[in-house]
Amino acid sequence: MRRVIHVIGQIRPALNYRGSSAYDGSSKRHNFWSIMNSWRVYSLSRNVEIRRYTHPSYVMSRAISANTSRVSNGVMTELKGDGPLVEYERRIAAGELLDGDACQLGTIGELQRLNNDLVANAEACRLIGCGTSERAARSRWFLSRFVSQTAYGSGVKGLYLYGGVGTGKTMLMDLFFDQLPCNWRKKRIHFHDLMLNVHFRLQKHKGVEDPLQVVAKELSDESILLCLDEFMVTDVADALILNRLFRHFFINGAILVATSNRAPDNLYEGGLQRDLFLPFIATLKERCVVHEIGSYVDYRKMTSAEQGFYFVGKHSSSFLEQKFRHLIGEYAAALPQEVEVVMGRKLQVPMGANGCAYFRFEELCDKPLGAADYFGLFKNFHTLALEGVPIFGLWNKSAAYRFVTLVDVMYENRGRLLCTAEGTPVQLFDRIVTITEANQIGVTTSNKSNICVDNELGFAKERSISR
Repeated sequence: MRRVIHVIGQIRPALNYRGSSAYDGSSKRHNFWSIMNSWRVYSLSRNVEIRRYTHPSYVMSRAISANTSRVSNGVMTELKGDGPLVEYERRIAAGELLDGDACQLGTIGELQRLNNDLVANAEACRLIGCGTSERAARSRWFLSRFVSQTAYGSGVKGLYLYGGVGTGKTMLMDLFFDQLPCNWRKKRIHFHDLMLNVHFRLQKHKGVEDPLQVVAKELSDESILLCLDEFMVTDVADALILNRLFRHFFINGAILVATSNRAPDNLYEGGLQRDLFLPFIATLKERCVVHEIGSYVDYRKMTSAEQGFYFVGKHSSSFLEQKFRHLIGEYAAALPQEVEVVMGRKLQVPMGANGCAYFRFEELCDKPLGAADYFGLFKNFHTLALEGVPIFGLWNKSAAYRFVTLVDVMYENRGRLLCTAEGTPVQLFDRIVTITEANQIGVTTSNKSNICVDNELGFAKERSISR
């Protein structure tokens, strides 16, 4: 065990390398790249030139034995392989990932740093075993009133990973998560799913003096390491909850790994009562290493078109119906159905059969529905046929937000979308711009009648277009 820790100490400087990119001058031509994370397949042009990237951490990546183990409180923890760095290297060698992405390699170095810290401090982090006792929780709460949050706990910092859409953030976080021991108290969850869970628990603890403290303790007792995908804040209620929730969460010693399209300082930018949200940003930056992936390649746009169908034109609904009938089977009857959502709510499905559901856009995005309804939908159906997606603008901003959420939930649940729309994905969001984009194109109060200036939606649209 000491030898393992010693080797970890040796590998850490390599993983913390921050030098400039180094190339060995060789080049390859790749015809095909398959990412084995879930179901995504990517194709590259025959004429794309790829350069091999050399990083000091590669030299040290095989220093630790693949069959190491750790004993904590009498419990043996088997360490999977050598952590995310070696698994990433293995996938490249097997042709499952493309070699040469310097931005991803820098990110995997940060994830390896965190992996090493967690392995070395598994007992102090309470990654193995039961949650916190009431007495210990009260003690930590009392100390937190007088001591800075960084002065107690294991001292292990989490990771906040942000960058453009389709750059591999989720794939890398999942790779990191899957390499951690199975008996650790860890959880991987989508942000929408987390907030639904939090709201459900708050309802359950209604009447308690500080329900957020109770909810934070429940969450940290279940999982001391939380891997949170697609961190985003668009709702004032969530913004107000997050500050207090994560303050208690971190007080309990929890560690956060998160992915996002937004830098911490840009979260909930321009939102209502944002001043009450700013302390959370400071806490997030204090408890996590903030790392930008920095890549400009959107690999999702290279995805095989066979995953779904997108029909452009107002009069293409007959094609959608034909495709829907083909999927459910010639003799299957598509009937109205009802699916359970959360807290006793139900969602009415106009037509459904054999795992496929059919909706008109206004039935799913013009009504007061949200992530909970969409999660309920995709837990019961693997394919959604959506008729009549409109061009978005100032007049239907709420529907645009719901559509973005729908696509996020569909992607998280690996669902398939068949749809008809008034324009291409880019055209649908052409009138949705960020404040910076509005300034660049000269949008003023007098000429913005057809333009929706919204920072959160302006960033989120890129994610939807990519998917």
